[in-house]
Amino acid sequence: MHVFKPPAPFSAPPGARVVFLAGSIEMGAAEDWQTRLAAALVARVGEIVVLNPRRDEWDASWRQSIEEPKFREQVEWELDGLERADVIAMWFAAGTKSPITLLELGLHARGGKLIVGCPDGFWRRGNIEVVCARYGAPLYAAWEPFEAAVVAAC
Repeated sequence: MHVFKPPAPFSAPPGARVVFLAGSIEMGAAEDWQTRLAAALVARVGEIVVLNPRRDEWDASWRQSIEEPKFREQVEWELDGLERADVIAMWFAAGTKSPITLLELGLHARGGKLIVGCPDGFWRRGNIEVVCARYGAPLYAAWEPFEAAVVAAC
């Protein structure tokens, strides 16, 4: 298994599945579910590339602007990874707002590669339910079936 985080360039060996870990980060306020899912994947899946957008050197002082080079680099890394992925594992953590994840859900709802996890009580779960139902994205309310679905898809 290969795990890439921004700003590192990523590549995939021939035949490897690529999974992008989209979901709640909230400037570090959300649990690091990405590491947990990556560990489950490495334990059960052969040749796989994991794209984890949780940047180790995130600086909250970066302006959220196209004119801010490090910010733009992060967003473009994520957009490239989402487009390259064979599977997009998307987790909405309870107690977060996750506006960028909601944006990514809208961008990729029709793509056929989303697996969505969203616990009951997430502030916009109803919207997520409707979008997933309309576009055929599987939706799981608990971590264990979400994790199992991602592992099975990879």
